[in-house]
Amino acid sequence: MPKLWNETIASHRHAVREAALDATAAVVTESGLPAVTMSKIAERAGIGRATLYKYFPDIDAVLVAWHDRQITRHLQHLAEVRDRTAGVGPRLRAVLEAYAQILAHHHSGAIVVGLHRGEHVRHAQQRLHEFVRALLTDAAQAGEVRDDVPADELTRYVLHAVTAAEGLESPAVRRLVAVILAGLTPQQ
Repeated sequence: MPKLWNETIASHRHAVREAALDATAAVVTESGLPAVTMSKIAERAGIGRATLYKYFPDIDAVLVAWHDRQITRHLQHLAEVRDRTAGVGPRLRAVLEAYAQILAHHHSGAIVVGLHRGEHVRHAQQRLHEFVRALLTDAAQAGEVRDDVPADELTRYVLHAVTAAEGLESPAVRRLVAVILAGLTPQQ
């Protein structure tokens, strides 16, 4: 097959997959996780159910793909925040606030229980851990963050503390991050 033809097919497949994942997000938002069906996703995406089954074998596969896309977007957002913020301390604060804001607007209940399991979540948690650990290591080397606690341990503390942001409003999120950062202050 000519290269142009292959690129067109790949582009079409990507567009159909994205439409299905966008439709999944819309159905979850409108009706909740238990109401999501292959028929509703296909209808919302403007494709036939048979076409949807060509891309995903079942509803669980669709939901995992949708969730994985959300996680990837969140991690990309955190990397963008990191990259546009100058200074080790401000960078750490900006990333923690951005992550806390994500959690503050995070779905809870059945969505969390249904989707926050499996290998894709463990992989995402590891990526997030490594990302935050690198920020904390840089901050510790710059004297901005305590260095008397191993980096992995400190990262676990920070990530667990930030989860308290779920459901908070913006001012409370900023206060939470300030409290976390205060706990990271180097010991005298």
